[in-house]
Formats: sequence, C-alpha cells, structure tokens
Amino acid sequence: MKRKSRELEIFSLSFLDIISCGFGAVVLLVLISTFAESVLPDFTSETKQALDQVLAAEARVEALESALVQETQTLEDIQDRLTEESTKAARAKNQLRAANAQAESLDENLAGLELVERSLRDNQRASITPNTSETRDEEVGGIPVDSDYVVFIIDTSGSMQAIWSRVTSEVENIINIHPRIKGFQILNDNGTHLVSGYAGRWIPDTKARRDSVIRLFRNWKSASNSSPVEGLEVALKRYVNPNQKVSIYIFGDDYTGSSYDTVIRTLRRANANRITGKPLARVHAIGFLSPTSNGRFETLMREVTRQNNGAFIALPVR
Repeated sequence: MKRKSRELEIFSLSFLDIISCGFGAVVLLVLISTFAESVLPDFTSETKQALDQVLAAEARVEALESALVQETQTLEDIQDRLTEESTKAARAKNQLRAANAQAESLDENLAGLELVERSLRDNQRASITPNTSETRDEEVGGIPVDSDYVVFIIDTSGSMQAIWSRVTSEVENIINIHPRIKGFQILNDNGTHLVSGYAGRWIPDTKARRDSVIRLFRNWKSASNSSPVEGLEVALKRYVNPNQKVSIYIFGDDYTGSSYDTVIRTLRRANANRITGKPLARVHAIGFLSPTSNGRFETLMREVTRQNNGAFIALPVR
C-alpha cells in the first residue's frame, strides 16, 4: 500500500513556540539590563599634557645641542689661542736668551770701548799731530795701531743707514787713534769706493783730506748686501802687500752670507804671506749691536779677527 506523503508546514506550532521563546528571552534581557551611562576614564587632557612635555623636552634637547656646539667652538678657539700664546712665549724666551748673550758680549767689550774713548780724549787734549809726536802707541784700547795704512770696509745697508751718524762718529774715532799714517781708503762691503777718483790708490792722510772725506762719508748712500766678502777681496787685491803695514777695519751690524767659511777662506787665501804663512794685514771689526741682532756678525768677526791678528769691539746701538 503506497504511503501518502506529508506536507511540510513551516509555521507549525513548534516553530511558533521557539520563536515565542526567543522573543521572550530578548524581552527578559532588556528588562534586566542596566542602562546607566558607562563612565570611562578621559585620557584627552593627560595625553595633551604628555605631548606638551615631550615637545618641551625636545626643545630643551635642541637648545642643549646648540649650546654644546657653541661651547665646543669656544673651547677650540681657546685651545688655538693657548697654542699661539705658547708659541709666543717660546719665541720670547729665545729672544731673552739671545738678549742675555748679547748683554754678556756687550759687558765684555764695554771695557775696551771705554779705553778707546779715553785714549781719544787723551789724544785730543795732547793735540798729537804727525809733526809733534815723535813716537806713537802700538795699541790703543786693545786695538793695535802700528799700521801705516788703513782700509775701512763699511756695511751700508738700511739698518746701518738708520744709525749712520753713530757709524760716522766711530769711523772718525778709528782714524783719530791712528795719528800717523801714510794713507787710507774707505769701501763698502760690496767693494765700492767712497771716493772713486782714488780707486786703486791711497787717499793721502792730511787733516784737510780727512775732513773732506768725512764730509762725503756722512752723506754716503750705496747698495750693500751685508757681507764683507767682496769688499775684502778688493781691499786685499789692491791695497795689501808684504811691504806695507796695513790694517783693515770691518764695520757692520749683521752678516747675511750663507756660510762663515766664505769669508774665512777669502782671508786665508788672499791675506797670507806666501813665505811665512802669516797674515799680511791686520783685520779688525767694529760691531753695532741692537736687541734684534741675530749674533751672526759678532760670531764671524770674532773668528776673523782672531785668525788675522786683529781685535773685535762690539758697540751697543744707542
């Protein structure tokens, strides 16, 4: 027997029961739920405050970094100045040592200068002339004055021109301590003659001739390299021979040559007697010393005068 199929009913009693129970549950939940406002903490003000603090901290950090850069630069400047001052201090110490050495040298030579000046005053008071003096001194103030001829080699550079009146006075003094000579010559350290008309021959030693030469000397302007080599070569070649007593006086305040040996070799070659080996001419030196002198002229001239039977006198620049 064929079973008759049942029709499916959606809205059956069971379905309606379930739906009713569901709505009831919802209504019950609504009735028992609390609808009071939920109180949540407000973090807005605290967040703004924290943000402000962060921004302020960043600003302080930037300010500190800027201050650190500035202080670092200041420290570097101070270190540079400290280095510069240290260099200046070292230079000043070197200058002080040089000045002390020069002061010692001046003290050593001051006595000789005083003797020269005292002898000059004595000669002037006694009015010694070639006609009235029967004998002459062999030495005045430590300078041998036994020569018959005198050659002056003068540094005419700018530093010497600045004290030219003093140089002129000392040239006169040296001439005056040689009251009896037969002739003299004046060259600069480059070998240029003061009186070109007498180049190669002696200027006669008379009072009138001395006075006229000194007048020319006071206004003498000539190029100079502060090295006596050329002047010595001219003097030794033209004015020195074994048959005459000659004295050479070198005046200067500085030596600019590259080596002392050049001057010393020139003298050993041209100022030596071929038979005896002794110097043909005496070589003296007058040094004008100032606080800025480097000491090279004095060092060279002490050795030159020692090897050539001469005397070295150092004079302070007044």
